[in-house]
Amino acid sequence: MRLHHLAAAIALTIALAGCASSGGLHPDGQLTEPSTLKADQSLARLNVSPAAWPSEDWWTGLGDAQLDALIGEALQGNPDLAMADARAREAQAQVGAADAARGPTVNAGGSVGGARLPATAEPLGNGHYAPFKYADVSFSWSLDLWGGKRAAWEAALGQARASEIERRAARIEVSVNVARAYVQLGYAFAQQDVAKAELERANHARDLTRQRVAAGIDNQMQLKQSDSEVASAEEQMAVAGRAIDSARSSLSVLLGRGPDRGLAIDRPTVLKPSAVAVPDSLPIELLGHRADLVAARWRVEAAGHDIKVAKTEFLPNVSLGAYAGLVVLGSANLFQAPARFYDVAPSISLPIFDGGRRRANLAGKDAQYDEAVAQYNKTLVGAVNQVADDLSGLKSLEEQVAAQQRALDAANAAWQLAQQRYQAGIGSYLEALSVRQQLLEADQRMASLHAQQVDLSVQLIQALGGGFRPQGDEASVADASSHPSRS
Repeated sequence: MRLHHLAAAIALTIALAGCASSGGLHPDGQLTEPSTLKADQSLARLNVSPAAWPSEDWWTGLGDAQLDALIGEALQGNPDLAMADARAREAQAQVGAADAARGPTVNAGGSVGGARLPATAEPLGNGHYAPFKYADVSFSWSLDLWGGKRAAWEAALGQARASEIERRAARIEVSVNVARAYVQLGYAFAQQDVAKAELERANHARDLTRQRVAAGIDNQMQLKQSDSEVASAEEQMAVAGRAIDSARSSLSVLLGRGPDRGLAIDRPTVLKPSAVAVPDSLPIELLGHRADLVAARWRVEAAGHDIKVAKTEFLPNVSLGAYAGLVVLGSANLFQAPARFYDVAPSISLPIFDGGRRRANLAGKDAQYDEAVAQYNKTLVGAVNQVADDLSGLKSLEEQVAAQQRALDAANAAWQLAQQRYQAGIGSYLEALSVRQQLLEADQRMASLHAQQVDLSVQLIQALGGGFRPQGDEASVADASSHPSRS
């Protein structure tokens, strides 16, 4: 008879299920298909080949042992990485909590106390103190009829996977930032070399000009111009010194150390652009394997599961409960048959009216899904354009370096001719020093272009994933973000 009543109750709740409805609510976000992103002209120089994808320890190919050690130190002590690790552990704990919520709960308790009940509280009261002993065990389990709890677990799992990938992405970013700061430190020293040479040249030129003024050959105007050149060279020395201090400070921060750590960093070996040049053959179809894209896709998957959780709240649910225990009043033995009691209480719940709370919650989850989709689309579009922009920048720098090399060769040839003219007694040494200034300016410009080439090449490595390799389920999510169109 009891089963008939339960079946009737279930039928009634299903019949009433339309009272609280999720009808008309749905997300609007649409994932951008990589094939819709046209990149044929921008990436025309690329030939698809997975072999050119950056390796996980790409920096070791630069051949600088000090840089290898600095990146290793940063990967151990950077505070941002510690925060990313903590976020990943927190997300994993949420997975455990969501998984635990899917199962039953069992609790046990007991107490020993006493009370004095007045004689007026018949039939229990007698005006005397009486001990009270109690023990119980309870069981409860809310059945996951519609998969809402499983969806909550899957959502937490997706968020945890995204956090783990973002942890790995943070390591890539730190390695890239260390390399870039190291390149800037090397360039700052090169800038200082040019500034020293220019200061030496300017001082020598001023001494010669002072002698010529004393001999009546030149006038005070030429001497003041020489003074200006010396002051300008001293200013460039100060700029270069500040650039060295700034780069060392940046490295200290990335290493998670105090400023004195930066002072202990030796002058870097000047990295050649060819050491980090990206081959003409790049796996552009694997662009979807970037860590930020894979993490964004996992967040979309998690948001989709959250919507399912919100929808199950509109549906009826069945819970099972049981309660048993022992209780005695007075000095009687607690563990005796008459002291036992129990209760078994299956229950059915159905949302009928909640003032719109569930609909508002579902609308919020839909919006969160749309936001996750928009973030993924933004990341995908940004990734494709970043690669194209970096490649364009490198191509422009190649042209600038070629032009600057011609200028440098011409300046060097002019310097050689000026020295020859002075040695032959045709020209003055002051004239030769003026030509020397042009050569130093060309040297500084070439050093700047080379530093920009190395820096942009490192940025391109990051744009191409920085060595991230999807593992396990990550690969299937990464594949969904792959193969951008080239036509």
